[in-house]
Amino acid sequence: MEQKRPAIPMQVQAFRCRRWPRWPWALAAALIALLLIWLVFRSPGESSPQSPRPVSTAQVAGPPWQMGNPEGRFTLTLYADLECPFCREYFPLLKRWVGSNADVALQWHHQPLATHEPAASTEARLVECVAEAGGHAAFWQAVEWVYAHTRSDGQGLPDGLRYPESTPAVEQCMASGRADTVIRAQATEATKSGVTATPSLRLLDRQTGQAILLQGPIEGDALLSAMDMLSADETAATTTTEMPADVVGDMPR
Repeated sequence: MEQKRPAIPMQVQAFRCRRWPRWPWALAAALIALLLIWLVFRSPGESSPQSPRPVSTAQVAGPPWQMGNPEGRFTLTLYADLECPFCREYFPLLKRWVGSNADVALQWHHQPLATHEPAASTEARLVECVAEAGGHAAFWQAVEWVYAHTRSDGQGLPDGLRYPESTPAVEQCMASGRADTVIRAQATEATKSGVTATPSLRLLDRQTGQAILLQGPIEGDALLSAMDMLSADETAATTTTEMPADVVGDMPR
């Protein structure tokens, strides 16, 4: 007995028999062809928009040696003595503050005090020669090492203690006297600028050209206030103002 095949529902039959119109496909093919023609024959001067290039933060060779953003609006110069106990206590705090402020570059300026000689200049010579061989990062590493090991107040490093990262290039530099020229020039410039104690800071607004000299260890909030003050008047002429730390600390935010 012949078995009957199950009947296909009417709506399914209608679906199977439906033939889609061809004009949408023809239209899509024509659009793709036009796009290819435009890509081939467009003017060589035309180019698709590009995302902006990242701002370069490459540092130029020192000295002076810097940390932070070298292209930031503000340059903060630290006048310091490697035998100064106040500098030793203040330096880690200042470094941490600079690390949290992306618009600031910290710049070192040697100011070895006569009361701390010859240890102050000997240590300054060491960090300069380490930096000559290794660059900015090596300089700050050497400063941290000196502050961590010096007996301070002119007593210098313990007898026989040598910098662990010293190399023949560093030793040759220290024997040459090249670093002494840099140290003396910076110390002379600091004295002419009115720096009489360490640590001292000079905050420069590179956009307005204004600067302020701050005597003594300055807290982060006071530095932010000084930045606000310098940037308040965009059209002001270049000036250098000396302001003690206690005055800056009272400035409104």
